[in-house]
Amino acid sequence: MLIKKTSFLIVAMLLSFALSIPTPLSFGAEQDLTIAAASDLNFAFKELVGEFETKTGTKVKLSLGSSGNFFSQIQNGAPFDAYFSADIRYPQKLEESGYAVAGTLYRYAVGRIVVWVPKSSRVPVEQGGIEALLDPSVRKIAIANPKHAPYGRAAVSTMEYFKIYDRVKDKLVLGENISQTAQYIESGASDIGIIALALALAPSMKSSGKYWEVPAEAHPPIEQGAVILKNGKSPDVAKTFFEFLKSDHGRAIMTRYGFVLPDALNGSR
Repeated sequence: MLIKKTSFLIVAMLLSFALSIPTPLSFGAEQDLTIAAASDLNFAFKELVGEFETKTGTKVKLSLGSSGNFFSQIQNGAPFDAYFSADIRYPQKLEESGYAVAGTLYRYAVGRIVVWVPKSSRVPVEQGGIEALLDPSVRKIAIANPKHAPYGRAAVSTMEYFKIYDRVKDKLVLGENISQTAQYIESGASDIGIIALALALAPSMKSSGKYWEVPAEAHPPIEQGAVILKNGKSPDVAKTFFEFLKSDHGRAIMTRYGFVLPDALNGSR
């Protein structure tokens, strides 16, 4: 009887010890960071994230897509730690409605747009500017869907500003986000398109295309904002990423991809 009791105590102690040891899956999991980011940040953020992971040892899961779609997902409980939108109004609404940590709203950049064609195209976009959209050879024009993509709304505003929207609206092909829009033009599914300058400056697109930069006054500013989210698991790590973005090195990366930074815009929040 004593042997049985002793054996039971030993087994219980061993089991308790085993359960106290972190498994590979749970150990350090709280240090992971999940980011939802507008697709215009594709190349800039992949560089930022890579350097942040190297510097901090944090594993970052970066999801890229439409700002509007991410906004809806976050309202429905998507467990992102941080949200970087191409339209500052989305994170503003999340902060106002309690989905974001109060006081974390940050206007991190203002985006720019360009009219872009492949280098093989005969459309004289660099000389013709917005008039390139009216070239007789152009049958399809790619823009991001203005219903949920800020860059799509800026594209429509630009065409309205130059009074050509009614002449080209039947040729528009809508991408789910600005990255998909760029893919439409690169693949030949569209002849020309209006995309983010940040994508046009990425090495792959810079070497394969040519563009005309749309004047800033042709559309409302594409003010881009970010917040730390309440439903995330790593708010402190998200804060560290924000600080890395604001550092000289982070700012240099953003500038290289054509983003206008907050201190050039009468301050930031």
